[in-house]
Amino acid sequence: MVNPTVFFDISIDGEPLDHVSFELFVDKVPKTAENSRALSTGEKGFGYKGSCFHRLFWDLCARVFLICTGKTEWLAGKHVVFCQLKEGMDIVTAMEHFGSRNGKTSKKIAIADCGQL
Repeated sequence: MVNPTVFFDISIDGEPLDHVSFELFVDKVPKTAENSRALSTGEKGFGYKGSCFHRLFWDLCARVFLICTGKTEWLAGKHVVFCQLKEGMDIVTAMEHFGSRNGKTSKKIAIADCGQL
């Protein structure tokens, strides 16, 4: 079984930045990965498209899921790892620069488009 790949086109204050892509672990957590895939494609009439990253901390980008860019031992046993960043670490790092200690973003960072590759 080949794990699917999804992408997010990221914008900052409405200006396109670039895209990131994720491998979804359907082989390890099939239901969670399938839910994320469907939210990426919008095939059920709703999804990630147009959603904003409401909190950005250094070493951690949060939406309804977390993109962890550093060690996060405190999350062990509390969250499910359902994907891995394949492409766009530089974009995630750029996004972190608009975060703060309390997580509030200094600019609107959104998923302008998304889907399955």
